[in-house]
Amino acid sequence: MGVDIKERKLEHIKIVVEEDVSHTVTTWFEYIYLVHNSLPEADIDEVDTSTYFLGREFSYPILIDSMTGGVKGTEKINEKFALLADKYNIPISCGSQKAALNDSSVEYTYNIIREVSSDVFLIGNIGAQDLVNDPINTAEKVVEMIEANALAIHLNPLQEVIQRGTVNYKGVINTIEKVVDHLDVPVIVKETGSGISMGVAKILESIGVSAINVSGAGGTSWSAVEAIRNRLRDNRLLSEVGELYRGWGIPTAASLIEVVKSVEIPVISSGGIRSGLDIAKSLIIGATLAGLAAPFIRALYRGGFKELEYLFNKLVFELKLALFLAGIASVKELEKKNIPYIIIGPLREWLIQRGVLSNE
Repeated sequence: MGVDIKERKLEHIKIVVEEDVSHTVTTWFEYIYLVHNSLPEADIDEVDTSTYFLGREFSYPILIDSMTGGVKGTEKINEKFALLADKYNIPISCGSQKAALNDSSVEYTYNIIREVSSDVFLIGNIGAQDLVNDPINTAEKVVEMIEANALAIHLNPLQEVIQRGTVNYKGVINTIEKVVDHLDVPVIVKETGSGISMGVAKILESIGVSAINVSGAGGTSWSAVEAIRNRLRDNRLLSEVGELYRGWGIPTAASLIEVVKSVEIPVISSGGIRSGLDIAKSLIIGATLAGLAAPFIRALYRGGFKELEYLFNKLVFELKLALFLAGIASVKELEKKNIPYIIIGPLREWLIQRGVLSNE
């Protein structure tokens, strides 16, 4: 089992970096227009990007979202992400820690992040179905392993089915509730590229989850990733089904609006976030943070830490420009001001059909 997980993690990195694994749908952020303000009454150099999340102040509303760990070599990747998070005071979520639960010898590939910085806000990560048999002890081990400030429980039913042909999600809601009730750190629930609906969001809020990461459709399709892995193994059935479902899910913008409009807890926008403009739209809609994964790991592979840092600073500049052009001097003021934006096309129709927007 351990060897299989390690091989899979290496294949995941290679496929995400080298192959086209995008959804067949977009994020639908292109259907959101921010209203231009020709009199912004602001200085772009003074736009304040700092924000609060789960009791901590961050310099930028950007999350380095879950990616990797669990096999030799991935510690070098996590080290670079940790350096970025520490330098710019942003949160980071590590990859699924299941591999280290099965084989403690690979814990170093995750706790390298904590070794780089004792102060960085680090989010642990484990799959919901991996908690079912022993929720409390497993969750505690995951948190203690890296001295996590919070725990992300990921939901990936589609990926799991295409990965191995079966998955049992019975008891997951009760499992999450048990973890929330007993853990000393906040619990975040996140999807992995198929989005979260308003119905699921309400359930998560009702059982005490501290934040939701929507991870909608429009970025990396893990169904596509697993389809490629199955093709390489001559598993025709799962490869073909994986390709069919590579576009499955709720587009990120639709998922984000549904969730923001239905819960009071913080919401993270992720799934195909590719620019500072995407981040700005997410924040104006109501997200607290925006998470990116694939762009960061591709930048790191393309040009090392220098390219990773360039991408981050580019995102920040794009974000500041969008806020400036919308007449916003501070991310924090978004909580008190309603910034005008227009929703058109399929996104508007979706939200009307879902009862989020009126048809007037």
